Amino acid sequence: MLDFLAAGSGSAGQGLIGFIPIIGMVLIFWFLIIRPQMKQQKAHRAKVAAVKRGDQIVTSSGIVAKVTKVDDEYIEAEIAQGVKVKVVKSMLGDVIAPGGTAAND
Repeated sequence: MLDFLAAGSGSAGQGLIGFIPIIGMVLIFWFLIIRPQMKQQKAHRAKVAAVKRGDQIVTSSGIVAKVTKVDDEYIEAEIAQGVKVKVVKSMLGDVIAPGGTAAND
């Protein structure tokens, strides 16, 4: 009877030890993939929220333009002299730093 109880408690301890590698893989996955991606998304959202008139943008489709008007959801951008398009803010790929080459100069 005591052998049965001893064997049962030993297998439970081995079962918990078997989960340690899985927990380790989840932690590695979190720190190497998920966490950096979340930081990158947060930085992109902040960059898009800070877009103002006169900034140069790149849309997710690769169009480079100069911002002429900013609303809550849309941006009006000039892609050539006299050619303005309305772009959804969430579809911005990047905001070009000042001093970059101009799209319509």
